[in-house]
Amino acid sequence: MTNDTTTRDDAHTLLRQLSGDDTTFRPDQWEAIDGLVNRTEQLLLVQRTGWGKSAVYFIATRILRERGAGPTLLVSPLLALMRDQVRAAARLGLKAATINSSNTDDWDKIFTDLSMGQVDLLLISPERLNNPAFREKALDRFLTKIGLIVVDEAHCVSDWGHDFRPDYRRIQPVINSLAATVPVLLTTATANDRVIEDIKDQLGERLEVRRGTLVRDSLSLDVLDLPTSVERLAWLADQIPTFEGSGIVYCLTQGAVASVTEWLQTQGISAVGYTGGTPNDERLVIEQQLLANEVKAVVATSALGMGFDKPDLAWVVHYQSPGSPIAYYQQVGRAGRQLETSVGVLMRGSEDSDIQDFFIGTAYPTNLQASMILDAISSQDMSVPQVAALTNMRQTRIATFLKVLEVEDAVVRNGSRWFRTTTPWEYPAERVANVTHARKNEQLSMEKYSNSEDCYMQFLTDLLNDSSSDPCGRCANCTESDWPEPSIELMTAAEDFLGRQSVRLEPRKRWPNGLNKERPITPLQHHLLEPGYALCKLLSPVWAPTIRSGIKAGTYDGQLAKAMEELARAEFAGCNIRWATFVPSAFQPALIEGLAQAIASQLRLPLLDLLEKTPNKSPDEMNTAFTQASNALDGYRLKDAPPDTPGLLITDLVESRWSLTVAGFHLRKAGAQKVYPLVLADASNF
Repeated sequence: MTNDTTTRDDAHTLLRQLSGDDTTFRPDQWEAIDGLVNRTEQLLLVQRTGWGKSAVYFIATRILRERGAGPTLLVSPLLALMRDQVRAAARLGLKAATINSSNTDDWDKIFTDLSMGQVDLLLISPERLNNPAFREKALDRFLTKIGLIVVDEAHCVSDWGHDFRPDYRRIQPVINSLAATVPVLLTTATANDRVIEDIKDQLGERLEVRRGTLVRDSLSLDVLDLPTSVERLAWLADQIPTFEGSGIVYCLTQGAVASVTEWLQTQGISAVGYTGGTPNDERLVIEQQLLANEVKAVVATSALGMGFDKPDLAWVVHYQSPGSPIAYYQQVGRAGRQLETSVGVLMRGSEDSDIQDFFIGTAYPTNLQASMILDAISSQDMSVPQVAALTNMRQTRIATFLKVLEVEDAVVRNGSRWFRTTTPWEYPAERVANVTHARKNEQLSMEKYSNSEDCYMQFLTDLLNDSSSDPCGRCANCTESDWPEPSIELMTAAEDFLGRQSVRLEPRKRWPNGLNKERPITPLQHHLLEPGYALCKLLSPVWAPTIRSGIKAGTYDGQLAKAMEELARAEFAGCNIRWATFVPSAFQPALIEGLAQAIASQLRLPLLDLLEKTPNKSPDEMNTAFTQASNALDGYRLKDAPPDTPGLLITDLVESRWSLTVAGFHLRKAGAQKVYPLVLADASNF
């Protein structure tokens, strides 16, 4: 190849080196490479999953490095993606390095190699752009030498996208600081017109968009309306063993992941769970198991998504429906990248819209909440727990919002403490309203997709603003195919399984930060509850109708008390429980007392009236651990001393567990030897 111009044949030679001798360019691959290396364009490449976007920037990097250009900076969202890309780059003779939280011991050597020109491709997360050590030791000196900048999963730049990450907005000033001769490539498989326009607004009109068809020729789509968990679990157990290869079952919540994983395991199906709460080391093991087909199914939240590449993944089933066509396409598109046939099944549950509404409603704080956060740190620097104590907001929500404000220069961070800057900031009310409205519309779009009688693939790609496709001829609507119904035996087994899905309740061990400064109080760890159990989650398909009926009628059905008695006998055997009491309620006092009386009677325990409810704040005001615990402490007091033997503490619904914790604290402090919670339903978020 010449020093000035690279030909298609030159690039094709590199493609074969990267992907095999029989590999040819897909439509638009060469054109993208040509635009980067011969015309130094800024490109937004929107192509379906598995199209080969990484080949474009690997080949462009090799060409530019051979011309003497500086290294490529690749901004990538996930460690899994980075590991795969480091291995792939080596096939082209490129030396790739990654700077992330898991390899801090290697940073000094990588910084040295960068300064000596011995790194061809540097991979970082967008969050790394805000790391002072990285900025000081690498980025500031590195920017003048960059030969190409690549932003993978570029839809994350836009808060109209399904996976907005505030730190992606730090990329804009990096791109703006580059010389006009430095090419830029942004890649994504999941951007509709609105996301593309938002990215262009942020990065400039120079950005050229190249879009390909989103149709997946190997993927056969179907939608099943199965409102109850019983129906869906039975279907999974019936059909997964018939699928070729291995696949992913996507769920909306971590609780659903745990339940589905356990169910599949009881049915002899090799399954493991994967969520945002899974430790990183375990994630790596699970990813390798799936890549090697050592498990039949990985049951996952969206945490297993971007960055995971298994070309022979044979199927994807959604146990619950995502609220966005973009999110759905991104997840179902993991299947069949290099297979002739693959399966994508969307199951719709009765709880889906409630979960989707929760995610939409908590995506951005209100104007009042934003003002409270800013006011809290305007007078003095504060940590997130301190802000939570003052604002009555959840810490996770505060931390996310502070990151947005940090990107917009309204706040700065020093360690764990946050400061207000002098930069004016106004609440983006119009944008928040527009984004919320757009997400509600996307939720409706998914409902329309689910109810469509037309080609599913064509309908889905139309929703993503790709109107180039014809009916696929493979989906359930095109072929008019149906799945067999699970057997009565499987349905019964699923119902029994869900009926036995008790929830272990770990005791809270410390008061929230700042509570002991507000009032003198004995440390909680001196008077802890024992681990307890709830009969079910409040959304349990087996028990929820009976629970709702009981609340409405003012008395719980006897079968609930019987089930709780059986749970207590199973879980508290050998605990020598000698008495029972209950957490009183201000709203329906007879409801809980009646339940407790029935359980105590069946367990042959005396029911003691030891606690009383005092007037306090409305539950609507209890949004944080601090206010929940404070409210509970003000809301209960001891009427009589408990026996100095182990006892049972009964209530119907728990959410934060602070009322339960405070009730147990009073009992333990007054002399109860041990206190075991027994709860009807866990009402915490999903």
